[in-house]
Amino acid sequence: MDRLKKFFNSYFSIHGDTASQDEIYNRLVNSAAIRGTNMCVLMLAILIASIGLNMNSTAVIIGAMLISPLMGSIMAVSYGIASGDLNIVKRFSVGFLFQIIVSLLTSFIYFSITPINNSTSELLARTSPTIWDVLIAIFGGLAGIIGMTRKEKSNIIPGVAIATALMPPLCTAGYGLATHQWRYFFGAFYLFILNSYFICMSSIFVLLLLNVSRHTIKSGISRKTVLRKTAVSTILLIIPSVLVSINMVKESNITGFEEKASLELQTLGEEAQVLFPEITDISVGDTLSYSGDEVTSQVKVMVTVDEKMNDASQETLKKWLKMHYENAEEIEIVLENQ
Repeated sequence: MDRLKKFFNSYFSIHGDTASQDEIYNRLVNSAAIRGTNMCVLMLAILIASIGLNMNSTAVIIGAMLISPLMGSIMAVSYGIASGDLNIVKRFSVGFLFQIIVSLLTSFIYFSITPINNSTSELLARTSPTIWDVLIAIFGGLAGIIGMTRKEKSNIIPGVAIATALMPPLCTAGYGLATHQWRYFFGAFYLFILNSYFICMSSIFVLLLLNVSRHTIKSGISRKTVLRKTAVSTILLIIPSVLVSINMVKESNITGFEEKASLELQTLGEEAQVLFPEITDISVGDTLSYSGDEVTSQVKVMVTVDEKMNDASQETLKKWLKMHYENAEEIEIVLENQ
């Protein structure tokens, strides 16, 4: 057991190359300024992302995510919560809220004046959050905070910024406001909240493991109460994404069934024409019906054959069709001259 523990510690421990407490504080708190340059960069990043969404350009959107300073505020709040410093939590929570308002206002203004108002695929992709978005935010947050707390700075944060996508959902929410499409607004803003929340939770978890400097500021709230409220808020946030995921899986299964059924019918049709050269045309109609999670198929087959095909051959053909098209409700053989 000790040997196994040593093996995991040697390969997976995050404590070996951890930066000093002062360095972690400087990276997560002091470098996360909300005023001045960062606010200007934020507005420019929002404009770039909005243009990328408007023009359906993935490359432009990725560029905007790379220069966005939103991640810094979330990491600072995480540090404040993990260290128990309520002053940091309040300062950066208010700042983060201000960043959200500025971002929404900037994207709202852009989408209000742009002559292109159609809903691109990049915009639509940010309106239906799923449980997979939650997982991306969790794993991205873990990777991001681990990278930020190393002795040597890594290139993890740009990748996390792209994967977790904080900027595009905010811009999509601004698009929803500008075009009065409330489904877009609420769907995109919900995705933004999901990403922000679970990045924050993941970061807190790692910072607690690293035993960041603890502060003794009295809040009047017990640790048990905080944990209970965190658990409740986490469950409430996840529920809508789970429901959307269930519907997505059902739709994916139905689409897969339809594609499989269509391919099978086409293959059988080609096989029939090889075995029975007298067939001049074969038409297969497949109707799918849905009952809960079950998908059933009803098939209608119409075969046109050469008039030279005798009755015995037609009967053989009909038996072959019935054997292979098990779900066939109707099989009709029509002579070519009729």
